[in-house]
Amino acid sequence: MICSNGGADDNAYICPAGLWKASAGQVIIFYGKMRFDKFIPTKTLQPYIKQFVVSENEYVHEYKVLPPPGLVIGFQYKGQLSVIKGDSIVQLNAAGITGLTDSYKIFRNSAGIGTILVYFTETGFTHFAAHPAHELFNLSLSLEDVFDKTSIRAVEGKLGLAVTDRQRVEIVEQFLLAQLKDKETDKLIAEAVKLIYQTKGTIRIKELNEKLFISQSPFEKRFRKIVGTTPKKFASIVRFNAVLGDLNQSKSLIDICYENNFFDQAHFSREFKQFTGDTPEQFKRFL
Repeated sequence: MICSNGGADDNAYICPAGLWKASAGQVIIFYGKMRFDKFIPTKTLQPYIKQFVVSENEYVHEYKVLPPPGLVIGFQYKGQLSVIKGDSIVQLNAAGITGLTDSYKIFRNSAGIGTILVYFTETGFTHFAAHPAHELFNLSLSLEDVFDKTSIRAVEGKLGLAVTDRQRVEIVEQFLLAQLKDKETDKLIAEAVKLIYQTKGTIRIKELNEKLFISQSPFEKRFRKIVGTTPKKFASIVRFNAVLGDLNQSKSLIDICYENNFFDQAHFSREFKQFTGDTPEQFKRFL
């Protein structure tokens, strides 16, 4: 099931078990209770940040996160978070960043964890860091690998003293505003992202090049640096998220397969399993 509080603002999420889908594109499969409160960024940050989410969980849990279409920063203001890789459990830094990914990740949180998540727009990250976005692909790194260590420690110290969600969000906003660079958005890449979304990720890259009047090599280099992966891979992430939306409707898997321009059901199942770890049939049981 897709869970929400049922209210008009759709801000707080407390689900007993199942699948939760954030408006920023992130999908989390979990068991137990999680709280998610969403906050709209200040006007200056809105072109670059989709939303902030304050998440708390009083119990130890493992959960699966499916690929969102943008980079995500997380600050743990209490508790600890680990990522599970095969048989290994790797504890993450209290402040971290996750790049675009083409596969699911499994996380484990300690009891009583509290986290602030920052969801970037598809082209937003490069307005804050000189670090090329594609170098973060499929990685979860310490935020100190991207931003000044002293600034990160200062944020962590302030978050430790904050007592409300609004105070915590404002502390992170102040950090981001201090990092914001005076640079124009690459309009060509922004248009490319728009075209990919308009076709739900089914546009062919050759057609994209023709519409933008640019050859493949320089376009791909610019796109990777700003968005975080190749246009083809990004389109597959967008298509995957479109498929998730279709799965929650009363459509057959065959219709979903061909409406989203997969060659055949085997191709559909193979790509879906890469993103989720499950076949479409297995995944649909969560809905």
